Amino acid sequence: MTTKQVSDIVRLGPVIPVLAFDSAEQGENVSRALYAGGVKVLEITLRTEAGLKAIERASQLAPDIVVGVGTLIQPRQCALAKKAGAQFGVSPGLTKEMHQAALDAGLPLLPGVMTPTDIITALELGYEIVKFFPAQPAGGVPMLQAFHGPFPALKFCPTGGITAELAPHFLSLPNVVCVGGSWLTPKAMVAAENWDEITRLARAATELAAPGH
Repeated sequence: MTTKQVSDIVRLGPVIPVLAFDSAEQGENVSRALYAGGVKVLEITLRTEAGLKAIERASQLAPDIVVGVGTLIQPRQCALAKKAGAQFGVSPGLTKEMHQAALDAGLPLLPGVMTPTDIITALELGYEIVKFFPAQPAGGVPMLQAFHGPFPALKFCPTGGITAELAPHFLSLPNVVCVGGSWLTPKAMVAAENWDEITRLARAATELAAPGH
């Protein structure tokens, strides 16, 4: 399995589903359903105990699936996630300790930013692509448009409060490469094990184009 950089990963599809699972088995079933709909990149979060096991199973589903670990908030989680099979990491924020831990683990990192100060910190550490989180509560599309002036070269993956209806507005921005979202896996649908419907939502998400990206 070749190591991909974040710049490659974010261009594998317009939407990265943000996932939290009750069990490794549930994670495997949902990941398979998303992959069947054409979604190649998954972010499986560590918000539940099943996170690492779900990453392990999902990363073995197909040779071209790219599984990332989300909600990295402790530096030590980087090495654990890499060992489980994660190919990239996503954090809601960024510290120098987290940056170093990701480097040490060989885990490409998509760090979260919300303010201009956060962005300057990320730029100083060498990041060219960041997660804008929480996207909607932090100002949404107008905020990203405002960021484009002082930070014209920086690319964003906005995540947090994005819906199927809002996603095209974000994807139309010149500084957005993809979006993160949980609308592909509604809780009721997962509970009902309606994998076909999740595959349908995934297929619709893969058809959201980011113009000129």
